[in-house]
Amino acid sequence: MDVSLQDFVLKVSEIQPVLVRELLKRQVSAISQGTITPQQILAMEILYHHQDLKMKDLATSLSVSMATMTGIVDRLVRQNLVERNLDQNDRRSIKAHLTPKGRTLLKKIIEKKHQFMFEIFSKLSVEERAAYLAIIQKIRSIVLTENNVPNKR
Repeated sequence: MDVSLQDFVLKVSEIQPVLVRELLKRQVSAISQGTITPQQILAMEILYHHQDLKMKDLATSLSVSMATMTGIVDRLVRQNLVERNLDQNDRRSIKAHLTPKGRTLLKKIIEKKHQFMFEIFSKLSVEERAAYLAIIQKIRSIVLTENNVPNKR
């Protein structure tokens, strides 16, 4: 199939939001019945991988303002999924971390995501999965390199 770069970009631009939306929708609806948003899940995933994080760093990771991040964390705190603590090294700074309840919920969300992905990718051949993985790893590397983000995973 010979597709021009312009047609490729248009098609990917149409398909990608559908895939992301469907994945997030299944994660959120299956676990939290609408009590948690996709942005809150992303914040929790970041905290899960970094243990605790300064609010400023969490906002940077999600590419949102501090005001937006404060609102996201406020809602997670009200649900007892995240706690805030003063940074012991800098009393002016506040760190956020997952509560045990937040860790448990996030593990269920990740498990549901893996289950959904397993269902989808089981319909592809081994070769198709290998090709897809190679391509998305290369794209991730390009994106992280262009944004000067360390390629940790």
